[in-house]
Amino acid sequence: MNLSPDNIIYWQMGFFKLNATIVFTWGLMLVLVLGSKMITRKLSTGLQRSRWQNLLEIIVTGINKQIEEVGLKHPQKYLGFLGTLFLFVAMASLFTIVPGYEPPTGSLSTTAALAICVFVAVPMFGIEESGVGGYLRGYLKPTIIMLPFNIISEISRTLALAVRLFGNMMSGTMILAILLTITPFVFPIIMSALGLLTGMVQAYIFSILATVYIAAATRVRTTKPEVEPEEATEDKTGSVSKL
Repeated sequence: MNLSPDNIIYWQMGFFKLNATIVFTWGLMLVLVLGSKMITRKLSTGLQRSRWQNLLEIIVTGINKQIEEVGLKHPQKYLGFLGTLFLFVAMASLFTIVPGYEPPTGSLSTTAALAICVFVAVPMFGIEESGVGGYLRGYLKPTIIMLPFNIISEISRTLALAVRLFGNMMSGTMILAILLTITPFVFPIIMSALGLLTGMVQAYIFSILATVYIAAATRVRTTKPEVEPEEATEDKTGSVSKL
């Protein structure tokens, strides 16, 4: 068993290599595209709907509710990006039951690419919500001294996303490889089942962290509205009359 799909080379010409990471990444993206086309090809907008469509709408509604609970007011705007992240990481782990398949998330290059997608998406959504000036002013809050620290936090959390996902997926593969050499029957099956569960948890954590970062970039700070003079006078007269 290979600990990383980068070690599996299918074709090489000089500097260019076609390894398992590239093959399985593009294969997984193709499966996601074709699967989405097949699932959504017969959706109905009328009252008569299939059970499959009802189940699909329940899942999408649950995801929207989860995104909204994190702090995003319009979850439909972010559903495509966050849902794709979750499905990619989850399906990469789910397909490990297929013989010969190597999850692309076991490569640091794949997890780094996913983290970079989040790194790019966060300012894009932030600028869309509050404009370029409003988003950049967030780096200067509460004072201009926080500018370098805010920039470092952006970079560090991107690295943390990539390393966390890679480390968790890599550790599961390494443990399974060790158990195959010691007890090649029972324990690898159990660890494979636990690996599927771990992959789903990692997909959830990765997408939730991305949601939190986007919510932090798109938050709108509202100040307490000032009381108008007429309202203040009415309050004073009302309190006097009560006395």
